[in-house]
This record gives sequence, C-alpha cells and structure tokens, in this order.
Amino acid sequence: MGPLLCVGGLVVLLLLWVRVKGLDYVLVNQRWIFVCLFLLPLSVLFDVYYSLRTWVIFRLCSAPRLHDQRVRDVQRQVREWRKGGAKAHMCTGRPGWLTVSLRVGKYKKTNKNIMINMMDILEVDTQRQVVRVEPLANMGQVTARLNASGWTLPVVPELDELTVGGLVMGTGIESSSHLYGLFQHICVAFELVLADGSLVRCTEEENPDLFHAVPWSCGTLGFLVAAEIRIVPAKPWVKLRYEPVRGLENICRRFAEASRDKRNTFVEGLQYSLDSAVIMTGTMEEYAEHEKINRIGLHFKPWFFKHVESFLKGEHSAVEYIPLRQYYHRHTRSIFWELQDIIPFGNHAAFRWLLGWMVPPKISLLKLTQGETIRRLYEQHHVVQDMLVPMRHLQDAVTRFHHDIQVYPLWLCPFLLPPGRGMVHPKGPEPELYVDIGAYGEPRVKHFEATVSTRRLEKFVRDVHGFQMLYADVYMEREEFWEMFDGSLYRRLREELGCTDAFPEVYDKICKSARH
Repeated sequence: MGPLLCVGGLVVLLLLWVRVKGLDYVLVNQRWIFVCLFLLPLSVLFDVYYSLRTWVIFRLCSAPRLHDQRVRDVQRQVREWRKGGAKAHMCTGRPGWLTVSLRVGKYKKTNKNIMINMMDILEVDTQRQVVRVEPLANMGQVTARLNASGWTLPVVPELDELTVGGLVMGTGIESSSHLYGLFQHICVAFELVLADGSLVRCTEEENPDLFHAVPWSCGTLGFLVAAEIRIVPAKPWVKLRYEPVRGLENICRRFAEASRDKRNTFVEGLQYSLDSAVIMTGTMEEYAEHEKINRIGLHFKPWFFKHVESFLKGEHSAVEYIPLRQYYHRHTRSIFWELQDIIPFGNHAAFRWLLGWMVPPKISLLKLTQGETIRRLYEQHHVVQDMLVPMRHLQDAVTRFHHDIQVYPLWLCPFLLPPGRGMVHPKGPEPELYVDIGAYGEPRVKHFEATVSTRRLEKFVRDVHGFQMLYADVYMEREEFWEMFDGSLYRRLREELGCTDAFPEVYDKICKSARH
C-alpha cells in the first residue's frame, strides 16, 4: 500500500497547490484540464506499479507462501480487536477512494480498519478448472493471466479495476451471464476470516449456508481472503454481430429472444433512445475473417459505445471479429460512457491518437480529487445505477427509466438467476431470466430530483421483484431494503457467527446516509 499512499499524497499536494493558486474554478468548470495534466499521468504510474509488482510476485516470490502469512496477519488483527474490547465494528482498511464505487463510505472513519493486502492470483488449476485468487486481484489482472494460457472466467465484468472481493461481496455481471448467472454463480469456494479470528472455507458441500449468504453481504459476515472461481477454455476471437433495432416493443422482444438463445455466448444491448438500440450477440471463435477484424482495444480506436452507435445508421446487421480480451474490456477505456462527461473531446481522433494510450483515468483518483462541490453536483445531476429486473418486465422498466431520469445510452445485460437461499433469488423454485439495466449519466428530464426520482425507480424495482446493485446510491429505508432482499439466512448467520457486534449490517454500509 506504500506506493499507493505516496501517489495519494502527491494528489493531495497537487490539490493544495490548486487551492493556493485560487484555481478551484478549474476543478468544477474545467475539470478536463486537471484530469489531462495530472490524473492521466498518475493513472499510468499506477498501472506501471501494478504491472511491476505482479511480475515481481510471480517471478521472484511465492504467492501461496505470502498468502498464508497475510491470512495469519488478518487473523492477528481480528484477535487483537477482540482482546481490546471490540469497541467498534470492523471493516477492511482499504481506503474508500480506492474502490470503484463513486461514493466513499463514512463508516471507514469510525470502524476498526483491518488491513488486507491481498491482490494476487494464487493458483490456476486446469485439471479442476478453477483459479484461486486473493480478494484484491482485479479483472484486468485475472484475464491477462488466464487468456494468455487459453482459459477464461465464464463471467468477466467489464472494467479492469473491478476486484474479485468486490464482485463476490457485492455482485458482478457480464454479457455471458444469460448462460452462467452472476459472478457469484461461477464461484465454487470462499475462504473467510470470521469475527472470532478463525479461518473457514465454504462451498456447496462445506458450510453451504455461509457459501450462499456471502454474496451481496458487503463484508458483514467475515473478511474474504481467497476465492476459487470456475474457468473454461477460451478461444482467441469473439465473432460479434451488431443488429440495429427500432421501436421499444421490437427492442424488448428481440433482446429477450437473443438472451434465450443458448447458441449465443455473449448478449448485450445498448439503447440510445426510447425507440432505438443496437443488440449485440457473440460467439467465441478459433479463427477470424481477416477483413472483418476490429481491434477495438487499441488506444486510437473510437470508444466502443460510439462505434456501436454508428450501426444505427444502417438497416442491416454487421459482423466483426474482436480479440477476446479486448472484447471483455470493451467499456474500460471510456468507463462505459462516463468519460465523455469528464473529457468532452476524449473521443476526438486527435485526442485518441495523442493521449488515448493514457485513458482511462483511475476511478479512484477521480474520487480522491472530487471535492465537496463536485460531489454535490454529481449527486444532484448525475445518475449511476444498475437495476436488475425480470426480463418479462423489461419494456415497463425502460419506460419507467425514460419517464423518471431519461439517461441514455442504457446498458442492457441479460442474466439467468437460479433459485437459492441467499439475499438474491427469483420468487419461484425455477431459474428466471433477468436483465440488468444500467443508467450512467446526466438525466435529461426537467423534473429530476435525486432522492425522489431514485426512490420511484427503487419502488418500481421492488414491485416487480427486482434488485438494486449496492455499489450505487441507495435511498430506500431499512424496511424497504429488506422487502427487496431476502435477509432470512443472512440475519440467522449474523447471530450464529457473532457478527452483530463485529460488523455493521449490510444496510448500514450501503444506505445513502452511510456514504459521502
């Protein structure tokens, strides 16, 4: 963590310099100047540090041996907390600004911070077809290691910086989730340090209740120290078909059909208005047609969502071949479409050619340099939400989003939700097809008000037995939250494992009042 803190200190000094010079105006009205001059170079330094660190760990050290030492250190900290009287709840010591969520948890300041420095891939077992990783290993790191050896995760959430721990304790989704479910559904084992300092492993057969309760629990049942995740053979190319669709009813019908077609390895929709969308379906391929190859990950290429939008100009479908890892991280360079609000000219060809190799800026650095003014502006004039609703309610849901916030593009990602005993499962005993509707950007409706508008969306999602991703702002009251989520198993395990005095309840970590 030392180099990270040094970078953080450098950013703080830059902020102080800006304030001393009386240039606060820049951070609010011309933020792109600060981002381009300072945050992009710092983001590159972050990437260089992590790349060097990964090389050193794997070439010169033994990650499994270091892992055992790190686990013992977590256990020591928990036991010392108990010996000291357990005066406050515990949480991870990772600074809030380092997380991908746009908000910083206030509870970090009052809880006992347990330092967990675990960011390595521990083992790739191709015979069992699992990869064992530490909680702070991220998707960019995991795909780089696996894809190079011909393997991949069945579900790879798009952004490079998303960590395994965040995807387990929260949730994760990808365009292959209509086949495999959410990120939690490809996990086969979790290793946790519990409130008493003990280390426990849980699977479908071993401590199954805990195994089902961990996802969505946000670190309130124990500290995740390792996870085993399924891997599947990978092919080098994705054959991606772009289909422009007009009319909301046609969009919803065609999207549902594509999501139910098991021949599609990947399904994704980008909706650019109430009645226009591009639906993408893909398969992994061993070979590519050379004239149809598009290496979308190259720094000078147009941002992916703008490239997809270009297909709306035509009436017919088109096909491209994209390198697998570039497909997985297709939304990373533009942070979906959030970067256009930070660097308005970021997709201009000149910028892509000259500075595109430095994007995106680290979300953590963007958060660290926000300041209260920008934070308030984002809260009142910006939406970042993922709502998960049954596929049969997609048309009503898109209409609701259009009426309440009118943010475009909308990200449409299907997933299969199996029955289960945890916080998130369908009403009935059978698997059900759901869709994640992601809204990221500035609302275009005049009547938008953050609290009122978000609460209307939350109520709609509760009424159709949907779920809200917990990384975003949650405006629900406690009773409404537990109406949306099934807390029966979670609350029982909190009592059995002595979590009540050790960890805050999940609602107390994610509700609006718990975050800046």
